[in-house]
Amino acid sequence: MSADKTTTKTAAAAPAEPSSSATHEPRYTPAEIEPRWQKRWAEQPDLYGAEPASSGKPKYYVLEMLPYPSGQLHVGHLRNYVIGDALARYMWMQGHNVLHPMGWDAFGLPAENAALKNNTPPREWTMQNIAAMKRQFERIGLSYDWRNEITTCLPDYYRWNQWFFIRMFERGLAYRKKSKVNWCPECCTVLANEQVINGRCWRHEDTIVEQRDLEQWFLRITNYAQELLDDLNKLNDWPEKVRTMQRNWIGRSEGAEVTFDVEDAASAPDDEHPTRQAGTAILPAREEVKASGKKIPVFTTRIDTIFGATSIQLAPEHPLVKEFAASNAILNEEVAALLDQQKRAREDGDIGAIEKHGAFTGHYAINPFSGERLPIWVANYILLDYGTGAIMSVPAHDERDYEFAKKYGLETRIVILPRRTSDSTTAEPTNGGRDEPIIPYTAEDSLLINSGEFNTLGNQEAQQKMAAFAEEKGFGKATVTYRLKDWGISRQRYWGTPIPILYCEKDGIVPVPDDQLPVLLPENVEITQTGGSPLARLPEFVNATCPKCGGPARRETDTMDTFVDSSWYFYRYTSAKDDTAPFDTAAIAYWFPVDQYIGGVEHAILHLIYSRFWSKVMRDLGLIQNDEPVERLFTQGMVIKDGAKMSKSKGNVVSPDEMIARYGADAARAYSLFAAPPDRDLDWQEDGVAGVSRFLARVYRLVMKYADRVRAHLSGQTGGDTYTVPVPPYLRKLHQTIRKITVDFSGRWHFNTSIAAIMELVNELTAADPAISKGEVPDAMLAGILRDLVLLLAPFAPYLAFELWETIGGHGDLLRTPWPKYDEALAREDEIEIPVQINGKLRAVIRVAAETGEETLRDAALAAEKIQAATDGKTIVKMIIVPGKLVNLVVK
Repeated sequence: MSADKTTTKTAAAAPAEPSSSATHEPRYTPAEIEPRWQKRWAEQPDLYGAEPASSGKPKYYVLEMLPYPSGQLHVGHLRNYVIGDALARYMWMQGHNVLHPMGWDAFGLPAENAALKNNTPPREWTMQNIAAMKRQFERIGLSYDWRNEITTCLPDYYRWNQWFFIRMFERGLAYRKKSKVNWCPECCTVLANEQVINGRCWRHEDTIVEQRDLEQWFLRITNYAQELLDDLNKLNDWPEKVRTMQRNWIGRSEGAEVTFDVEDAASAPDDEHPTRQAGTAILPAREEVKASGKKIPVFTTRIDTIFGATSIQLAPEHPLVKEFAASNAILNEEVAALLDQQKRAREDGDIGAIEKHGAFTGHYAINPFSGERLPIWVANYILLDYGTGAIMSVPAHDERDYEFAKKYGLETRIVILPRRTSDSTTAEPTNGGRDEPIIPYTAEDSLLINSGEFNTLGNQEAQQKMAAFAEEKGFGKATVTYRLKDWGISRQRYWGTPIPILYCEKDGIVPVPDDQLPVLLPENVEITQTGGSPLARLPEFVNATCPKCGGPARRETDTMDTFVDSSWYFYRYTSAKDDTAPFDTAAIAYWFPVDQYIGGVEHAILHLIYSRFWSKVMRDLGLIQNDEPVERLFTQGMVIKDGAKMSKSKGNVVSPDEMIARYGADAARAYSLFAAPPDRDLDWQEDGVAGVSRFLARVYRLVMKYADRVRAHLSGQTGGDTYTVPVPPYLRKLHQTIRKITVDFSGRWHFNTSIAAIMELVNELTAADPAISKGEVPDAMLAGILRDLVLLLAPFAPYLAFELWETIGGHGDLLRTPWPKYDEALAREDEIEIPVQINGKLRAVIRVAAETGEETLRDAALAAEKIQAATDGKTIVKMIIVPGKLVNLVVK
């Protein structure tokens, strides 16, 4: 429409009396409307179907994280799916070819636990739950393309888990080794490092994870550690919190690995116990030292401080510690006590806060740089699975080392000091000679002292030269380490993908041939929680034939971690029925990466990092071309009830079925979007759902009241004269609402304010109801406004929108009707309110033109009476101006 103060259109003469539809106020009955539309949608299997790549439309792949089929959704789940559904509907209306699929993350321990509790086979329990949850999804009105539904516990899916595993095995990415693993006594299975949270099982907050030595299958995710880290820089549309969590978990550390020889005890000189103040002894010459042949590799990020090392400290579980303690009963007892302290610290969730304790082993290591003898200690704050399980202790430049050294009387030697001036080549102590730790200075402001031939070097130069010296002499080299460890995928449980491996006495480890896939998971298996896979007790499963020699072989009885299933499922959606390959590569080339992924931040480390790894492996296998699976990630806030996160364990679950029965699915959906911004936590209040239901009833009555007039106009049955009227406020409000919701969908996702804007529009139209009833609003304008109102409502309350669209005679399929467009001039707000703060505290609100620039905004803020009074006699140090948003004065 024109932006002029008058609008000219052709319309029929307005009726003298309200239409008959207004004589009896219609009643909004979602219990009748919604089941009727649910049935009609179900009769159109292609309604939410993605079109072929040849459609010519821009593609949009929107995806919510697939659920575990627990059997019952609660409104905490509802929020996640409704966000994605609103976006999918909007993108359809924007003319995109939309892929919006759904499936089931159906393997896992809960099904086994339920089988134990209810005496129901896991498959039966799972499939019953899937049917129940699918009914809930359909009743909520979610726009899923069920033609591409996947269920990860069915052979047509997990066959490809096995196929991928074999491809990784062939390339050395899948391997088996005996190692120390995390064992959950509640789950009776191994956990990956990522599944241990503060020393506890990720599924059981009160269950302490134990350490066990077991043969396990691992995937070499560490081969991709640097690429996983580097490619985080590509993910600009991921939350920074998630990227930071992944950076920290990958944990890249640059430094050097230095090998310390263990001194031959027989050749060691007799001297006092190492807890003396002088904790080291310099030997006459390096070649006179007799090494035992045992070596201690140490990774350090500060090789420049190695001359300040006054002891070596080992983790209590270090192999050398076991060797030393085997012939020393006292040391053995001391190490057991250190292990117990470490275990209790893990249980408390903060090993870094442990009170430092140690035990001297009676052995010494040789500093390869200085030739000094360094006492070897066992310390409770050193962990075997970090670095090499051993450190060089430099008390003067590490707070934890200093705490330990002070307790046991070990020497503290300063080897790094700040420069006296920027041009100085000398350094002097700055701590008055006291044995106190100092912070290692940066390369730009520090020099080495007490470091032999490396004295006076800046520490960055020293790090490079010392690492090169170590490599030249053969006892070390510059290196990079990662906190990330290889992914242990073996699970000693039944309900998971069988690992497709055979063990043959003649041929060793043999993968199952592709033409024998899938290795089927047996049914009717007796399940216990006594430890070990139930599959191991099935001779008909275990006993097999080696495909190489034809002799007897034994099947692997561990199953795969359930996170294998969810690492690639979104690729399968593009061709879920393909029985010749995991997916169609041409379809992947069209649909990937996923345009929008939606799910909880709790999956930042587990699922999201695994799925990125899996995509890179598939790329290297030549199956896909994209480096990353997801372009844009959104992590929604939690739903809170009674002050706690909604969950079954807390007993504060609200069923969407209850809300739908009372208020309708549209009200539950719209409330979950309206009550809080989607990235914030939502405090669920049933009164709020009731309020949204009343609002939807107002919309229904408003549109139904004038449905005859609108339908008549939209059907082309009316004609009329040209009329000229001033642009009314509700028309401006319509265009402002269209612009706001369009902008919200484009990036901000403030759906709460989108729905609030629709409410404001309805208020404007309600205020104009007398004029509309009298025929003072032309049918052309009325039809356009109410038509656009229904379209604006469609992503948030689709049942009501479809009902009203049909009632007013809307043309075509509502789902693919173009989104309304706004007139920029009509959408512009003449005046806006700007808060003015002083030192962050609100002091005034000023009204200015919407397009006011910074300079004018500054003058208006300073001219405000309240601001003048508040700043009288004070100095304005700074003004922070965000045009259209706020003004903040920093005042002294």
